[in-house]
Amino acid sequence: MVTILTLIGYFIIPVLIILLFNKYRWAKSIGTVIMAYAVGIIAALIGFLPTGTEPGAETLESMQKTLMNVAVPLAIPLMLFNSDFKLWTKSLPKTMAVLIGGLVSILIALLSGYFIFRNTGIPQFERVTAMMTGIYTGGTMNFSALGNMLDVDPSLITMTLTFEEIATLPFIVFIVAGGYKVFRKLLPAKEEAEATESEQQIETESFENYKGMLQPKTFGRMMLGFLLSLGMLAIGAGLSLLITGKLNELIVILTITTLAIIASFSPKIRALPKTFELGMFFILIFSIVVASKFDIHAIKGSLQILWFILFVMITSVILHVIICKIFKVEGDLFTVGHISLLCSPPFVPPIVEALGNRKVLLSGIVIGLAGYAAGNYLGVLIAWLLGVF
Repeated sequence: MVTILTLIGYFIIPVLIILLFNKYRWAKSIGTVIMAYAVGIIAALIGFLPTGTEPGAETLESMQKTLMNVAVPLAIPLMLFNSDFKLWTKSLPKTMAVLIGGLVSILIALLSGYFIFRNTGIPQFERVTAMMTGIYTGGTMNFSALGNMLDVDPSLITMTLTFEEIATLPFIVFIVAGGYKVFRKLLPAKEEAEATESEQQIETESFENYKGMLQPKTFGRMMLGFLLSLGMLAIGAGLSLLITGKLNELIVILTITTLAIIASFSPKIRALPKTFELGMFFILIFSIVVASKFDIHAIKGSLQILWFILFVMITSVILHVIICKIFKVEGDLFTVGHISLLCSPPFVPPIVEALGNRKVLLSGIVIGLAGYAAGNYLGVLIAWLLGVF
């Protein structure tokens, strides 16, 4: 009975989170993913779910594993379908400098951090390092996909993300509260060419705009996107079975990521409404499931992960600033670019609002979308360099 109620809760709670997100400013400030993880962790801490040898624990664990294995592969294509990657070539050259500089600084910070912290006892450290490549290049979606792909222990995924939020939230608050002025001083602004009218169309769009999803016309076309995502998952699974004789997360995730990017170049697919939001719904399911497996006792002796995360964050910011200084990038563009890579595109509009500079909105979103697309590949690259495969 508990397993059935939990399964229902995994689908209903994301809906409630979305309703709160739509209605209250405080919920928008917190973010849907953070709320999802909070709900899951609370459920784990109060002991609502059976664990260990308790009755129903084995059935619950099997159900949780199935949900985790399906939710993220379905979410990835849905969240990429609406991306106009042709904007990469149309955007200003300095946007590309911020993107490439951000990716390079993140990779250097992660690899150097790995060699500094590798003897501190962090479990599955090679896999954690590769998994963190995802959160620094596309946010929770890539982080979750790499965690599944690399077979990272679910409690370790939750723990890493918890520490990541502990480190990231103060940085975002610092930026919004006026910290962006520091980067404006380090990287003085210079006038940039205005975006073209076609590029500016993205400024009228917003991420996580859940209103109207259930309207008949919108819902029907959104479901076409879901079926397309389901088909890509089937292709990835089939290719994996053909190559390895079993379901291999690496092959499945890279296949659906590549197919989704290719599909996004079709105007008809790109015009399917609310696919990003539907993808976020599956990410919320995944987030609650993973967080509900949280084990408070596992945190003891694992603060090394927090120090590693802080090292990576600080080092990547410093390196990114240096690179942007070399290419004469303005402070506002650096700020939205770094936040977009660190937290994903939905965080760009609030940061732009704090900056009071809408000219960098397009660039920030383009950088974040590029991170979505590149994160899984880079995570696999890091895993390969660290000898995971």
